[in-house]
Amino acid sequence: MTRSGSAIDETTLKEEIRAFLQAHHVASLATIVHGAAHAASVMFAVDDLSLYWTSDPGTRHSLAIEGNAQVGATVAPDYADFRAIRGLQIAGRARRLCEAAEAAHARELLRRRFPFLLELDRQPAALRAALDKAAYYRLDPDSVTLIDNSKGFGNRQTLQIGRGASSGYFSPES
Repeated sequence: MTRSGSAIDETTLKEEIRAFLQAHHVASLATIVHGAAHAASVMFAVDDLSLYWTSDPGTRHSLAIEGNAQVGATVAPDYADFRAIRGLQIAGRARRLCEAAEAAHARELLRRRFPFLLELDRQPAALRAALDKAAYYRLDPDSVTLIDNSKGFGNRQTLQIGRGASSGYFSPES
């Protein structure tokens, strides 16, 4: 979807989204638990367009995901000038990775992206035990909107990915 500027093709949009995800490290994850909105910052790794993170399964956002897989997320740096704002708005489904192979994949992605996680393996046993209690999670996007005010105020393009997406990409001009 484009509000201003011209629509770009799906392949180019996916490449821009992937590059943006690779260039940033923290997402604000929004969940709903017992009818109340909650947001949490999570450091993430990315595989294609899916986000992976680790978190204590007892945290508010982790418990919310167990009850309602529908989540939202944003990825954006802090800007002082609205004309420079660039970011992603993501809507999708998140889940805890319970299969050992999936969790191992997430762990490897996170370790490659954040080398300090390797250092945690050499920490005291109590700290390692706390880390071992953490669970791994994955967000599979249904849609990703790239906002880029540097191309004009309100410039946004949305890639439809998940359930209900007929073509994968849509534009208001169509």
